[in-house]
Amino acid sequence: MSFAPIILFTYKRVAPLKATIAALQQNFLAPDSLLYIFSDGPRNESDKMLVDEVRDYLQGVSGFKSVTIREAAENKGLARSIIEGTSELIQQFGKVIVLEDDLLTTPNFLDFMNNALNVYADHPQVFSISGYSFHLKPKSSGNPPEAYFLNRGWSWGWATWADRWVNVDWQMKEYDQFKNDNQARKQFAKGGSDLNSMLDKQMTGQLDSWAIRWFFNQYKQNGLTLYPRLSKIYNNGFDQFATHTNGSSSRYIPSLDTQHLTNFILPGLPVLNNHYQKQFQRKMGIASRIKSKIETLFIRYFK
Repeated sequence: MSFAPIILFTYKRVAPLKATIAALQQNFLAPDSLLYIFSDGPRNESDKMLVDEVRDYLQGVSGFKSVTIREAAENKGLARSIIEGTSELIQQFGKVIVLEDDLLTTPNFLDFMNNALNVYADHPQVFSISGYSFHLKPKSSGNPPEAYFLNRGWSWGWATWADRWVNVDWQMKEYDQFKNDNQARKQFAKGGSDLNSMLDKQMTGQLDSWAIRWFFNQYKQNGLTLYPRLSKIYNNGFDQFATHTNGSSSRYIPSLDTQHLTNFILPGLPVLNNHYQKQFQRKMGIASRIKSKIETLFIRYFK
């Protein structure tokens, strides 16, 4: 099996970055994996000291087949950093595993991702592999599947292939037609009640996200994402310094993989799992989002 390179994007939070690296070093396949770390440049003078602290720490990172550090001279922002960094390496290697600096991985995370990348390489309907999964209940108490397919991707520890990535329209040329198509918007929203709002904000300059554009392209091509039943990722980034995650994290607490097996029984064909899709839609539905907003306001008020 050829192992995909790991791409890690970081900015100015050295404490969660250290935890992310420490967990990644414990992965069984870490010594056999190439690690590329993209360090974004400071947005302003007050961030420069924090970015320098991150970069000083990165010089001592080891435990992988090789460690390559890319330091941006300017602040690109997360969206541009991920699009450019992933595009560069996926062209070279044909597949990649992508992380951000607030994600804790289980020791078998790399095993799951590499296994799935190899199994579904020739299935273009599979847009990506997710290392994270919500806590969703299996259909029965017998032998639940180790993984399942949903119609939406996720951005907390993911992987994909070059032939999926290179065809993405990052300029979103179809948006003008889509925004007034109520039926299309209804279909897109089956991946979550947040998607249309995120896309509209992206296209009106209120949001800068690579992920919503990736999700939209997946929708346009009827793509699927493979999720593990037991999450291989825990998001440790819900704090006041986070750029894209803050507030209440209760909705996102996963059923974490504590077995750390390295052999996985994966679905034979890429087919949407209706049982898990319905639960996922509830997690990403309006009621769940309102509850999360209330919890977030409560946290901020009583902090």
